[in-house]
Amino acid sequence: MAGNDIEAKGINPGLIVLIVIGGLVLTFLIGNYALYIYAQKNLPPKKKKPVSKKKMKRERMKQGVAPPGE
Repeated sequence: MAGNDIEAKGINPGLIVLIVIGGLVLTFLIGNYALYIYAQKNLPPKKKKPVSKKKMKRERMKQGVAPPGE
């Protein structure tokens, strides 16, 4: 009889699993958000790729500036 009483009074195991998984997912999302905010504040901005000399020459030609040496 005591075994049946414990089973009847206990919380539904499915509910426990849902709560645990939900808590883990929530923790993961909050952790990711916190890391994102931290990174935005503390990491330096990404460096731009260096522009090639060919592209610089082409841009100058578009603007009508004569390249040096010509």
